Amino acid sequence: MPVRPLPALLTSALALTLTALPLAGTASARPASSSSSCSAQAIEAASPDGPDVKALCAALAGLPDRDATAALIRVGGKGSWHGVAGVRDIRTGAPALENARFRAGSTTKIVTSAIVLQLAAEGRISLDGTVQQYLPGLLTKDFAPITVRQLLNFTSGLQPGASLGEDVDDGYEHRFETLTPEEVVAASVAKGPDPDHAPGEHQRYGNIHYTVLGMLIEKVTGDSYAHQAAVRIFRPLGMRHTSFPAGPDPRVHGAHNRGYDWIDGKLVDVTEWNMSDRFAAGDMISTTKDLERLLFALFRGRIVPEPQLKEMFTVPDVEGATMSAGLQRFELNGKVIWAKTGARPGYHTVVAATRDLSRTVVYSANSTDAKGDGLAIAQRFAFPAFNR
Repeated sequence: MPVRPLPALLTSALALTLTALPLAGTASARPASSSSSCSAQAIEAASPDGPDVKALCAALAGLPDRDATAALIRVGGKGSWHGVAGVRDIRTGAPALENARFRAGSTTKIVTSAIVLQLAAEGRISLDGTVQQYLPGLLTKDFAPITVRQLLNFTSGLQPGASLGEDVDDGYEHRFETLTPEEVVAASVAKGPDPDHAPGEHQRYGNIHYTVLGMLIEKVTGDSYAHQAAVRIFRPLGMRHTSFPAGPDPRVHGAHNRGYDWIDGKLVDVTEWNMSDRFAAGDMISTTKDLERLLFALFRGRIVPEPQLKEMFTVPDVEGATMSAGLQRFELNGKVIWAKTGARPGYHTVVAATRDLSRTVVYSANSTDAKGDGLAIAQRFAFPAFNR
């Protein structure tokens, strides 16, 4: 199905004021209060130990707007809350679906890391084993030994691989093309090792580390990465709405809210997009409920056993490092938070929690600049969950 620009009338109206459209706060769009526990009485009755419901409701108020067409938020721990606002399809004004599937982007890395750590717990790999050992011939002789642990915590020294576009504007014309993991890695290898840092010396976030980990999973198990994710994590946890596209399939199957992005000054439907180049680094499709289930199970040790689970809460002793094995450490309002963001055209996702699960948040925002300022999106939709 081709990706269609929005009708000119809707595009210009959104670009100017959004007030001319029957989309927010009218009968054709679901107001935040209808499913967000955002009534004045609910806000007044919110637990002092719970999330900042007033701020969460404010984050959802007025959707769709220029920055997002819909948002789904789930807060758990001491005081649970969930909300949805915006539209499913901006052409029709149909209300956003709370159970919608979406492209979860780099939150996929949590799953990839968990599988690798499971394999380590099973004794099938060693975290101190090397890429050269498990994937012989993948790297040239120019590369020093790179360990599995260094891939997990983004200190491998591998340079970025091939891409079909570094941003939405560049990638849009290539959205139905395919780039295999082998092609992605080959382009990285061709650049040679990091000229400034040996493996383990510098943390540089990027998809390339987890693309190689996906290939390692397939080599060690003799199975596809997607099937290993299903049998090891999705099915045991009952994540019935989480999956990977079949090869280059550009569609989001099942109920979903459409994604949009500003391209050349026009709001364009970017829902259909072949994400095969992201592979084990960012190809997952999920729901907020499924990701919340993953979050609780992971932190409780139901997916990865100790001592391997410690890898997910250990930042390497490298200057400026914040990433662990699949998660990132933040401090907010006196709380230490472990989180992962994900961004694909039209969809921005966050999974975050305190280590003791006293507060969790999962959101998916249909951001119109999902690959842009992720911090601004998180400040709006995630930070209020940790205000108390």
